[in-house]
Amino acid sequence: MNALTALTPLAAMTSVPEVAAQVSDVVGSVLLLAGCALSLIAAIGMVRLPDLLTRMHAATKPQVLGLVLVIAGLALRLREPEALGMLVLVVLFQMATAPVAAHMVGRAAFRGDQVDRERLVVDELSEGVRDLGDEPRGAP
Repeated sequence: MNALTALTPLAAMTSVPEVAAQVSDVVGSVLLLAGCALSLIAAIGMVRLPDLLTRMHAATKPQVLGLVLVIAGLALRLREPEALGMLVLVVLFQMATAPVAAHMVGRAAFRGDQVDRERLVVDELSEGVRDLGDEPRGAP
């Protein structure tokens, strides 16, 4: 028995794949907790923030990153190729749809005068909306 195994009896009892699986489980658990924390922050932001645009920011940015962290943690815990493919698809669809949906909701709210313009630091969309004139704004 050498000095390294005498100092670390766990290394002497487990093989390298078992240690790698344990490390993967710990990292996966940390990612799951971090993703849950970001999703909780997004939910609190949805309740606490004052206006539509800041609430949309809270609904998309930390929620998408939280979901990515949760799925990464889940991928490290599952370690099955079939599940990994499905998890990658979930992340891709979420990253493709959440920003587009938030943009469309924000633009519709801006055109419908649901935005508190006094809170805006920069307002580049007002000129574009004014130039459109009587553009249809959705269902009658």
